[in-house]
Parts: sequence; C-alpha cells; structure tokens
Amino acid sequence: MGKRSHDSAELKPKKKSKSDKPLKEKKSKSDKIEKTEKVVAEQENGTSSSDSSTYTQASALTALPQSQIDTFMSEHVIKFTDPSADAPAYRPLTSFDYLPPCDNSNLYAPLKSFPAPTPIQACTWPLLFAGRDVIGIAETGSGKTLAFGLPCLRKLTQSKKSNKPYHPSAVIISPTRELAMQIYDQLIKYTEVTDVGVVCIFGGVSKDEQRTALKTAAIVVATPGRLKDLQQDGSVDLSKVKYLVLDEADRMLDKGFEQDIKDIVAPMPVSRRQTVMFTATWPRSVRDLANTFMSSPVTVTIGGDPSADPRANLRIKQDVEVMDGRDKENRLIQLLTKSQKGKNPEKVLVFCLYKKEAMRVERLISQRGFKVAGIHGDLNQSDRFRNLDAFKSGAATVLVATDVAARGLDIPAVMLVINVTFPLTVEDYVHRIGRTGRAGKEGHAITMFTEQDKGLSGGLVNVLKAAKQNVPEDLLKFGTTVKKKQHDAYGAFFKDVDSDKKATKITFDD
Repeated sequence: MGKRSHDSAELKPKKKSKSDKPLKEKKSKSDKIEKTEKVVAEQENGTSSSDSSTYTQASALTALPQSQIDTFMSEHVIKFTDPSADAPAYRPLTSFDYLPPCDNSNLYAPLKSFPAPTPIQACTWPLLFAGRDVIGIAETGSGKTLAFGLPCLRKLTQSKKSNKPYHPSAVIISPTRELAMQIYDQLIKYTEVTDVGVVCIFGGVSKDEQRTALKTAAIVVATPGRLKDLQQDGSVDLSKVKYLVLDEADRMLDKGFEQDIKDIVAPMPVSRRQTVMFTATWPRSVRDLANTFMSSPVTVTIGGDPSADPRANLRIKQDVEVMDGRDKENRLIQLLTKSQKGKNPEKVLVFCLYKKEAMRVERLISQRGFKVAGIHGDLNQSDRFRNLDAFKSGAATVLVATDVAARGLDIPAVMLVINVTFPLTVEDYVHRIGRTGRAGKEGHAITMFTEQDKGLSGGLVNVLKAAKQNVPEDLLKFGTTVKKKQHDAYGAFFKDVDSDKKATKITFDD
C-alpha cells in the first residue's frame, strides 16, 4: 500500500480565514430545511406538536375535599397503575361540569340525558384527554364505549387539519359486527353536532359502499377481518391514525385476531399515536401481549384486581341450578312462562353454546307461542340485524343467541338472562350475564349447570362468591378447583416463570 504524500502545500492552510463561515451558514440552512421537512412530515402524519392533547383539571374539581374523592374511589374499588412515576395524578371527573372546554360547545350536549359519568368514564377521561395510553378494565354495561369515544371525538374536533381522503384519524376495532354497529350507533349521536365523519366496517356485506364512506370518514369502527381486507386492497390508508381503540381487547388478542391486529396496527404512526384498550377481563397472557402496542399505559381497574378471577356485575342476581341435562327444556319453558305473562312481558336473553342447539331451542320456544327471535353464526348479516332490532323494539321479547351476542352488545332493558348451556369459559359466563343489569339497573341471570360442566365449577364458584351470591351445595360437590386454561394442541399452560433468570449449567459425568 502506497504512503501518503506529506507535501507542505497540502498541509498549509488556505489564506482565507473566513472559509469556515460559508460552511457554517450552509449547515444552518440545512438544519432549517431538515426542521421544516420534519414539521411537514409531522403535520401529514397527524403528529404535529401543535396537535398534542392537553388537559387542565377544572378548578372546581381541584377544590373538592379529598375525602369526597377518597369515598368515590373506595365505593367503586378503583385502582390506578401508572408506570410513569413522575406523571401528574388526575382526579376522577365525578361530574360532567368538570369536563374540559371544547372548541365545539355542542359536543357535550347529548350527555345531558345522563345523571353523571360512570366510574370508568370518570377515571379514564382525564388520562385520555391528556393524551395518555390507557387500559380500562370494568364490568360489562359500565359505559366503556363513551369512555373511549368522547375523548376521541374531542381530539378530532380540536384538530385544525382536515383528513385526507381514505386516511382516517381514528380506528376503533371490535371482535364482532354487532358490537361494531353498537359503537357506531352511539358515536353517531355525538357526531351529529360535529363535522366528524364515522363509518362502520364489517364483513358479510358489499365493500363498495364501505369504500365510498371511507373516503371522508375520520373515525373507522371495524371488525378486524374486513378492515384488514380493505387495507390490503388499498381502500384505506392507516398511516395517519392518531387514536386507536381495541374494544373487548382480551377477546381480540386471545381468540385468533392477534395477527390481524398486528397487520392493521403496523402502518400506524408509533410515537404520537394514542392507544386505548377496554375490556371486562384482562388475563395476564393477553395483557403482556397488548403492551407491545402501547406506550407506558395507565391501567384503570374498576371493581377489583384485574389479574384475579373474572368479576361479575354486582347488580346482577345470579341463580345457578344444578340439574340433569334432560330437564333443561321443561325448566326453560317454566321460566319463560313466568317472565312472559301479563301485558308487559320481560325481555329475556337465552344463551346456547352451539348454533344447532340455538336453532332447536328457538323452534321450541316459538312452538310454545312466545315471541322469539334468534341470532347466531348461521344467519346472514341482514337477518341478524333484523332479529336484533325486533328484540330491541319489543316485537320479539325472547332472543335466543350463541356467544356471538355475549360480548359488548348493549340491548336496553334485558331483565333476565338464561344460560341453557354453560359456556366454554367462566369469562364468557361473565360476559353473557352482563347483558342484563346495565346502565346502573338491576338484573337477573339463571344458569342451568350439569355434571358435564363440572370442570368449570371452581371458576363459577369464585365468581359467585366475589359477587356475594348464593353458592348451591350441589355446585360445591363438583369441586372448587380452578383448572388451568388449555390450548387445543398443547394442553394445559404451565405457570408463569421468570424469563430473565439465568439458566443453571448442567454438568454431565464422563
């Protein structure tokens, strides 16, 4: 390799001592260009610092005696878990009067029909208004839709920039089309007084109308499968999403939607995206996985430890009847005869485990002269919506359903839930009975339990005890042990272990 030449001419500095100045000015100009490009990019991605969420606690809320806040927290068994130790602690918004100002003064108008925020709304709203990622865990029927919906609407109304076509600013994902429609129906009540467009995306219907609606929608409420399809064919671009909600998050990540969710979230901005997850149960395995989508999320728990057994709504009276499976149909007719008598029959939701069973039970109820409708997987989408509307309107007072109706559906004034067949998990049981006792009202659930269901007796006993319900002696005979969850292919899951612990070296004798 040749040596470098040490020619004195090369080492001698140039005479013009100001030669550094143009270089400095050039660097400064480059910095300005880079900074401008960054701002433009942030604005295009919906991540401009001027768009950041702000929240200032109302002075009237700050002035409340601490004893009032403590009483509210203890009455509803509220717990905050915040990984950011230096983050400000916000008081729950116990009254609508404490809501922060909004550019659109009409946004809060529909709230006048409610007496006060529910506990999950009161506790999560300040955090969401402040731009924090939040995991909300509360009983079914607790107002979770408005808990994540109102901050989303306020965030978009406060934003000054308009949406690009096919580039929504917010995405709300739910596991079922019925729940997606329900969320959409609730948000529409608030978007009527704003300029925020909302579209509901789900499978089973034509994509053409959905593509048209996506052109102007700022908020997309969707099921994972259809949203992923439209994303892949270029009908929607999620690169500008700044508010993401996973409703019934445990089911979405634990029931086969994990990869779809990852594919949907992948193109979304990371640093400035606000991510929210709401659910009634939060198993540890799902919680750990969900944290990969979030940034230092605050966990808000209403009603007890989220890692403990599923919690049932305390306003629901739970009756469990242990019986021979052959006696179920006669007992069902007895219960319906009692609830349907008089001029104003009660709305009753009857749950079955399988589609064929649901169809058979629906025929039986119809033959006995009751006004009945059905909702299960074998029905096409229009039939499902029609039957659900008939039940909501009172044209049918009994609705026979599989677990497709258990999660998240808000059906007004359901007085009684009857479980003809126990579900596959205790978590699903909690969601089923949560269709009654909603919005602060009392509810009643009657469950038929057979020897075939004994493997779930321990979990059911724990749910009953936690809700201070009567535990039948016949149920205790099946045992109180809670069995570990099992995977179809791999069997029972083993206990959690410390993955950071160093392995022990094993030495073999010669």
